[in-house]
Amino acid sequence: MTIHAVTDDKIATITLGSTFDFSAVEEFRKAYSSQTAKEYIVDFRDTEYMDSSGLGMLLNMKRHLEGAAEKISLINCRTQVKKILLISRFEQKFHIT
Repeated sequence: MTIHAVTDDKIATITLGSTFDFSAVEEFRKAYSSQTAKEYIVDFRDTEYMDSSGLGMLLNMKRHLEGAAEKISLINCRTQVKKILLISRFEQKFHIT
């Protein structure tokens, strides 16, 4: 599992590895907690698997950044990951592409 975070011009991009599950909790938390940005992008381009703990981590991120981040986007979601996000109604909480 590799999570890579980069901040550029007030935009923090967090690129996830192939699996987004409980094994990523600490690394994911560090990735968004260590950034100072107005917009956060979580890039799922390499993510083939996400479970309910991945959903929980996204919600924790949203709570942690409440008031600090103006926008959180989930991008490059593969069909299966996007299906999980939409079933869970995450389009009401995040921008999903």
